[in-house]
Amino acid sequence: MPVLHNRVNNEELKQRMLAETEPRTTVSFYKYFPVAEPVAFRNDLYIRLTALKVFGRIYVAHEGINGQVSVPASNYEAFRDTLYGAAPELNGIRMNIAVEDDGKSFWALRFKVRSKIVADGIDDPNFNPSNTGKYLKAKEYNELADKPDTIIVDMRNHYEYEVGHFERAIEIPSDTFRDQLPMAVDMLKDKKDKNIIMYCTGGIRCEKASAYMLHNGFKNVFHVEGGIIEYARKAKEENLPLKFKGKNFVFDERLGERITDDVLAQCHICGKPCDTHTNCKNDGCHLLFIQCGECAATYEGCCSVECRDEKNLPPDEQRARRAGRENGMMIFNKSKQHPLRKHRDQWKAQRETE
Repeated sequence: MPVLHNRVNNEELKQRMLAETEPRTTVSFYKYFPVAEPVAFRNDLYIRLTALKVFGRIYVAHEGINGQVSVPASNYEAFRDTLYGAAPELNGIRMNIAVEDDGKSFWALRFKVRSKIVADGIDDPNFNPSNTGKYLKAKEYNELADKPDTIIVDMRNHYEYEVGHFERAIEIPSDTFRDQLPMAVDMLKDKKDKNIIMYCTGGIRCEKASAYMLHNGFKNVFHVEGGIIEYARKAKEENLPLKFKGKNFVFDERLGERITDDVLAQCHICGKPCDTHTNCKNDGCHLLFIQCGECAATYEGCCSVECRDEKNLPPDEQRARRAGRENGMMIFNKSKQHPLRKHRDQWKAQRETE
């Protein structure tokens, strides 16, 4: 069965979105459940969501669905009902409403079929992703996190942890989720009887991680229901102390939503306190990095003098220079080994010895 998709130019779609006057709501959702025919499921839902002018990024696989979307305010209830009715398992699926939202997070609907909704590298046929740890609501999280022997584990990437995380949370220092899972087991192998809380952005990674920990013999595993997004929303609604500090990184145009005023990170170029992520404006790079306003002006939104100079070359010369390496850098570059990050780490080490 062919996969239906949009044929309109990407830049035109973006301009259409920016010209909209109706407010939009940014929402994320996921559900692990068996999907017998992912392509047919995807095509049917794609048609119905397109009719509702839903923008965003949705993945479907045999193991379930994962999405982050932007919905016109007047169509939100119809969107919710459409999703609830797409499969019995989706009826009542939790919707994580964005904490900070200007409605300009997406401008097209990208709906893809994948082998898994979260790439985990798990090939053990006995692993059951539905056998998960216990959910913790915001109040429950605060109570368990206050216990000194509770271990709090961040299951996100380093660039997400860098700008914001829960108090006392440990980072699993790897570049991918598939590497994090066995690393978390190894790092905590002598703490299998401890209370372990796992968390991520919206819940999808930490839910699977909690199942993996249980599969590997851990006894008391918990995960934050709805991730950071739902925790922050509920904590503010219920006037609870916010245990998450800084920014929550998000994978859309916003690149982050502020949870508290704490600035935990530094500009990757000059080292000043800053937690604003951006993508290098050089089309041959697009590195994701943190940059303060002063460096943004000096480097014209680029990550280095070399990228700034290349960006200002005639278009034909830019294309010639990046021929053969145009896809060498990913927009959401995850590697901790990039030279700019090495520079940042060296700067931090120097400051710590002063």
